[in-house]
Amino acid sequence: MTPEEMEAVRPRLEAFAAEMLGSLARRDQRAKGELYLRGLMLDGKRKSMQPMAERLGVDHQQLQQFIASSTWDWAKVRERLARWAVAHIAPEAYAIDDVGFPKDGYDSPGVARMYCGALGKRGNCQIGVSVNLVSDRASSAVDWRLFLPESWDDAKNTDDALLAGAIRRRR
Repeated sequence: MTPEEMEAVRPRLEAFAAEMLGSLARRDQRAKGELYLRGLMLDGKRKSMQPMAERLGVDHQQLQQFIASSTWDWAKVRERLARWAVAHIAPEAYAIDDVGFPKDGYDSPGVARMYCGALGKRGNCQIGVSVNLVSDRASSAVDWRLFLPESWDDAKNTDDALLAGAIRRRR
């Protein structure tokens, strides 16, 4: 979405964000959450904090703090999203889907060499798994998780204490 397109839909996005983030106790948290949503929707290949903040014209620490250390109950936000989706989509089914996110290195959580649909082959990637409410005309992800392969599971590697310790530190 271009900045011009964002300005056209911004009132609707702000109303949606207010509804979804209404359970957040503090006004500054709700404002940072709405800012984060705008950052996700703007054009740009990378959706990490620094590139998004650059496109928004703000300091990336605002977004980083909201996501990484601000205390808010994400489960309540997801519950609000699911209720909104039921009311607006009138879902007829659940769809469970996985999405691969190609990665260059191994530092991001859950990255491993595995099959990645986005690449069409094995490669370094993260896998996200989502539950979606769907109808003939719309869908909405209402729950999602990051898949952690065995290489990130210290409990699966208990026979090697050094390896298990390294996995714990990495996680």
